[in-house]
Amino acid sequence: MTVLAIDARMIESSGIGTIIANVAPRLIARNRGWKFQIAGDIEKLRRFPWTAASNVQIVDYRAPIYSIREQMVFPAALRASSILWSPNYNIPLFWPGKLIVNINDLAHLVLPEMRNSPAKQIYARFMFGFVRRRADVIAYISRFSTDEFHRLVGRPRGSEAIIHCGVDDAWFDVARVAPSHPYILFVGNVKPHKNLSRLLDAFAAIQDEIPHNLLIVGRKGGFITGDTAVQQRIEAFGGRVAFTGYVSDQELRSIFAAADALVLPSLYEGFGLPPVEAMAAGCPAMVSRTASLPEVCQDAALYCDPLDVTDIAAKMKQIVTDDDLRRTLKMRGSARARELSWEATTDGYERAIKSLLD
Repeated sequence: MTVLAIDARMIESSGIGTIIANVAPRLIARNRGWKFQIAGDIEKLRRFPWTAASNVQIVDYRAPIYSIREQMVFPAALRASSILWSPNYNIPLFWPGKLIVNINDLAHLVLPEMRNSPAKQIYARFMFGFVRRRADVIAYISRFSTDEFHRLVGRPRGSEAIIHCGVDDAWFDVARVAPSHPYILFVGNVKPHKNLSRLLDAFAAIQDEIPHNLLIVGRKGGFITGDTAVQQRIEAFGGRVAFTGYVSDQELRSIFAAADALVLPSLYEGFGLPPVEAMAAGCPAMVSRTASLPEVCQDAALYCDPLDVTDIAAKMKQIVTDDDLRRTLKMRGSARARELSWEATTDGYERAIKSLLD
């Protein structure tokens, strides 16, 4: 019997957690003859109905991510599995079986806030190098992340697959409720590479020319580890800029559908799921002409130079005032989002798993 272990400790994290929460239940439903061992915090995992399936065993594993402890207390119960899917590069060094590893981005090697920490750099370089030598399959979430891995780490020993993230069908069926006041939307954790400071500068430059507010959806924890000046900047705008903190998926879909535009002038994205969600919800997207975003959005987004505040401001104004552009982006965005489904993502992981069973 095929036994697949999944390290699901990050299931509530944005990005990686979204992949786990969408791919794991589909794999489980499709492969009733397999056994799945889902490792993580038992109480958190029990909130997901699919963990109660008859072919699923929950294994308690709460060691902190990127810690020595996660190597020392790796659950012995998982050694019954023939394959381990690690959705991040912090793989167990002593895992004896087959190994599928996600490479979501190389941020820990390239972002300035990471390069300023020698300990984090040493850890990341060691672990990425170990993944290169040890993984049987590396699953990259974009061609950009593939190229970054080859450039910064090298070509892997095992096989490689590019498996894009997806968007759920529920995003296409959200009813738009007109907001009390029009707004532009930013979605993402408040970290320096998200470039929120330049976005705020750009919004300040055009706020008297448009009626829109700027709504920021992200985790407040980013203020601690990320751009600490952002919170004070937001408060200085009065009511024109608002920060929601964390919202549920259902709330987020409604927020996207009611927005006049999504803006994501990020400096670095391994994939960039918010623009795809925006496209699915009928919200035009303006994104950076950098990293993975052109690959993901193709001709369905308006692009800006993320280092040029003037360009960010001009494109932000254009996307909320040019009706012809908005109609074009909505049409192209819906078509592009349809190409990026979680079913297609699951197909990719299923092929990768089955390649190790031959």
